[in-house]
Amino acid sequence: MTEPSLQPNDQIILEHDHFQKLFDVLTGEGYQIIGPALGEGSIVYRKLDSVSELPAGWTDEQEGGMYRLRQREDKSLFGYTVGPHSWKNSLFPSVQRLLQVTRKDNGFHIKEKGTEEGTTAPKFAFLGVRSCDIHAISIQDKVFIQGKFVDPDYKARRENTFIAAVHCGKAGGTCFCASMGTGPRADSGFDIAMTEIIGKDCHYFLVETGTEKGAGILREVPHRKANEEEKSTASDIVKKTAGQMGRYMNTDTIKDILYRNYEHPRWDDVAKRCLACANCTLVCPTCFCATVEDTVNITGESASRWRKLDSCFNLDHSYIHGGSIRSSARSRYRQWLTHKIATWIDQFGTMGCVGCGRCITWCPVAIDITEEIRAIRESEQANRQSL
Repeated sequence: MTEPSLQPNDQIILEHDHFQKLFDVLTGEGYQIIGPALGEGSIVYRKLDSVSELPAGWTDEQEGGMYRLRQREDKSLFGYTVGPHSWKNSLFPSVQRLLQVTRKDNGFHIKEKGTEEGTTAPKFAFLGVRSCDIHAISIQDKVFIQGKFVDPDYKARRENTFIAAVHCGKAGGTCFCASMGTGPRADSGFDIAMTEIIGKDCHYFLVETGTEKGAGILREVPHRKANEEEKSTASDIVKKTAGQMGRYMNTDTIKDILYRNYEHPRWDDVAKRCLACANCTLVCPTCFCATVEDTVNITGESASRWRKLDSCFNLDHSYIHGGSIRSSARSRYRQWLTHKIATWIDQFGTMGCVGCGRCITWCPVAIDITEEIRAIRESEQANRQSL
């Protein structure tokens, strides 16, 4: 049932009945499996111990400002799109203690923390990572470990992470990864990648190996070589998903368009709707704004410095001596969207948006980033035609 010669880029078949073995092998290698599960009225990512905890038979419906769970007619383990969580929850935790200072004799003892747990980073296996989120992780890699300044905690967590991707078999109402070139198929950045296939009398996964680490894990899991028909079936599923996107974003010359339209009246329109609640930045898989907070215990014997997730929608985020630079919702939304789609390219060589659609789904007033871009583009075109 197994192929001892399994190598990177091979394609094999993993039967549904053997999926628990993948859990067992990863756990045996010391990985803490983080994957999808039902919780909080949605599909969230949390620690998993068994395949039985996966959201079998559940899917989601998403639109602007709307998310609903509903049951499927089959027992698909990954028959949903993405929920409110992203993998940055594990790689870039929302709260981290950077150092602790305690009184000792006539001086102080300073303890810096390389990671939240101590000196050793957690060893994660991310199960069910979508292509858009793989691109999001790669974007944060550029920010935190590939630039001049390296975040040691992120680097340690990232290097200890095993990525088990899932090619999307369903697109959501707010998805637009196809127009961003970030999905629905994962082409790189994974250790293994799976396509879930369910038929009348079958339920299996076509699994691709992306790295030697992935091949090593699969050698310990019962499997067989995939035939051409099975490969074709998996390819057709992903092609069909690409045609189901609920949204589209035209990114042609988008950076220049936004740079030319800092004073566009559309910013006033969106400001009337925006609550500046920061939901979009919290669910975004690439947003990483943070603040630093110092605390002292009640006895004065110990003090800590914490890094906490922040948002550019918060008034205090742009505060300097004398006041906040961006005091209006208009300026804060413009900053977020322009940075995400335009200035991010100048900083990091890529957009900060991967087309996952979370910011649309989880916006309480259903502000749609694709619609805002479209409105500015079309108004500029209309102005040119009227000249």
